[in-house]
This record gives sequence, structure tokens and C-alpha cells, in this order.
Amino acid sequence: MSMNIGPGISSLSGSRVASPDLNDFAKTMATPGNRPSIRRVKLDEDKKKNGLAQLVLTVIKLLHELLEKQAIRRIDGGGLTDEEIERLGFTLMRQSEEIRRISKEFGLEEEDLNLDLGPLGKLL
Repeated sequence: MSMNIGPGISSLSGSRVASPDLNDFAKTMATPGNRPSIRRVKLDEDKKKNGLAQLVLTVIKLLHELLEKQAIRRIDGGGLTDEEIERLGFTLMRQSEEIRRISKEFGLEEEDLNLDLGPLGKLL
């Protein structure tokens, strides 16, 4: 017993038979002159590099912000000497300057490194 579930396709018999219309279409598409053109996405190398730079710098900026918050907690907790506090502040300041320098090199502004997370708001 077989049940017809569509044109040229039967079920329960275990066999699939293509309709003549589909066979004609397949033969027509198989000839080289009738194949649809393959569309390829052309990516601009500069845009790819800037997009990757933006992503990497955003992650670095996020880590920098987390380091700053952790440093403030350690300072407030009283676990650092004055010399360590000064060294930590100087290091974080240099990191921030380097992030800004690299951002400018790729033509990115400060707001470009702040991802919009939709309903959650801005990342940084």
C-alpha cells in the first residue's frame, strides 16, 4: 500500500519517484549555459581589518575597564603600598593611552569600541 503525499513522491513503499517536470528541470540546469551564476561576496580587505581591529580593541578595552575596577577595589581594601598604587595607576594610564593610539591608527573613535547590546544597553 502506498500513499501519495505530493506530485511524483510516494510514501510507505520506500521508493521516491521524481515527476517528469522535475527531471526536465534537472536536465536543463545540468547544461553549462543554463547554470545560475554563483554570486560571491566581495569583502573589502580594509573593512575586514578594521572590523577585526574594532572587535579586538573592544575586548581589550573591556579587560582594561575590569582591571581598573579591580585596582580600585584593591586600593580601597588597603592591600597596596603607596608605591604599588602609583605603579598601578601609571600602568593603567599607559594602557589607556595605547588603546587610544591604536584606535586612532585604525580610524576608530571611543564610541566605536562600545558595543550596543540592544535591550541590555551599552557594553562599556
